[in-house]
Amino acid sequence: MPNLAAALKTEIARIARKELRGDLDALKKASTGYRREIATLKKRNADLERLLKRAAKAVPRGPVKPGDTGSEDRQLRFSPARLASQRKKLGLSAANFAKLIGVSGLSVYKWENGQTRPRRAQLEAIAAVRGIGKREAQERLEQLAG
Repeated sequence: MPNLAAALKTEIARIARKELRGDLDALKKASTGYRREIATLKKRNADLERLLKRAAKAVPRGPVKPGDTGSEDRQLRFSPARLASQRKKLGLSAANFAKLIGVSGLSVYKWENGQTRPRRAQLEAIAAVRGIGKREAQERLEQLAG
């Protein structure tokens, strides 16, 4: 006579597997659907980020003039390294760059070394100079000198 406990144990395991199989199939289908949906959302997100970058590049950026009406609500950023590179791009000494924006040469030196930070009006003047080239910078210096 077969062992009753062993037979009962195998029958319970078989019935449990049969019950679980139905539940697992539903879970597998749902999991597959979720993975497909996540992949679609990731692709859509990447496409939207690409469009956003393209749109940001298409927005025109012009030089900011100190008298603009929209300059009060705009947050101007400052970086000592960017200021130094801008001055070098224009081929100006710190003293000449300072004359161009209406401050002292020592102020420009301290800004570039990160010892101090320009005030709002000075930031606007720096932003206004950002859009000019070497020739225009030289012309403005000549006008200020003469």
